[in-house]
Amino acid sequence: MLPQEKIDQLLNRHQELETQMSSNPDQEAYVKMAQEFAALGPVIEKIKEMEANKDELMGLAELLSDADTDAEMKAMAEEEMPALKQSIEEAQDELQILLLPKDAADDRSVILEVRAGTGGSEAALFAGDLFRMYQRHAETHGWKVEVLSESAGEVGGYKEIVANIKGHGVFARMKFESGVHRVQRVPETESGGRVHTSAATVAVLPEAEDVDIEIRNEDLRIDTMRASGAGGQHVNTTDSAVRITHVPTGVVVISSEKSQHQNRANAMKELRTRLYDMERQKIDQERADSRKGQVGSGDRSERIRTYNFPQGRVSDHRINLTLYKLDRLIAGEGLDEMFDALITDHQASLLAAMGDEK
Repeated sequence: MLPQEKIDQLLNRHQELETQMSSNPDQEAYVKMAQEFAALGPVIEKIKEMEANKDELMGLAELLSDADTDAEMKAMAEEEMPALKQSIEEAQDELQILLLPKDAADDRSVILEVRAGTGGSEAALFAGDLFRMYQRHAETHGWKVEVLSESAGEVGGYKEIVANIKGHGVFARMKFESGVHRVQRVPETESGGRVHTSAATVAVLPEAEDVDIEIRNEDLRIDTMRASGAGGQHVNTTDSAVRITHVPTGVVVISSEKSQHQNRANAMKELRTRLYDMERQKIDQERADSRKGQVGSGDRSERIRTYNFPQGRVSDHRINLTLYKLDRLIAGEGLDEMFDALITDHQASLLAAMGDEK
């Protein structure tokens, strides 16, 4: 339960910010205060709701203790009290979640990378299925998907595909997708009807902003080369593809669309995001001792989910969740249920960690 002292501190801070913002501060200070004020908004709203229920509960208790209250009024008060108590408890739980430490990148758009793993052509087909799953899910939420680079598989799907998914809060929803995804199904090319297992890796990186990472021109090696892979009549005829190497880290990004100018912009966006993700992982690693076992720790080497087509089920191994809705999920329609479960488990881990620190 949240202490009253903490509740009073939050209410006072909200009032203090409102007063300071109306006293004509400079632009930079105003922006910082406005951000904090907005972030506190849902917390204050929940506190006021809870306090109103507490006041009502006290009023009912006074009615019950008053000898002059008639029997009918007392019966009504006794009937209303359980629901009020439950509302107060639920508000306390919701407040604790609202006050959990926020990931600074949660509001951002993402760079999504899907790559075929073990399993040859079937892995490439599965990588294509995964990308389309995320693409359809993004479309249902009004997010914009822009493919930055792709390498087609020999019989379909992708050896790898990188895309920018733009929208508010995309990273908060999708960040637990990073990892190894495994599929079990009978390939269309398999005449014996045997189930094959293959895999694809997914990385979801918060999109970096210009202010996040400073990239010096002298640290870059930029090469142009001919586009490769399946395509129209102009493929392999012009040096339009761009490869950028960040010499200090060895990170290499390639973009091979039609426009060299656009390729350079795409490659720089992906490079900035990769470097930002490396910095975030470094910071996360430094905090790892206090976050042992946390879902979404960033370890992409472990298998996180299995898609079993013969049985129509999807299992997320981190939270022991199995859904028999594979068709809906792979169509991008059922992902919210999976995302909600992962986020809830993550919040529970953070609450447990906070309890351990007390």
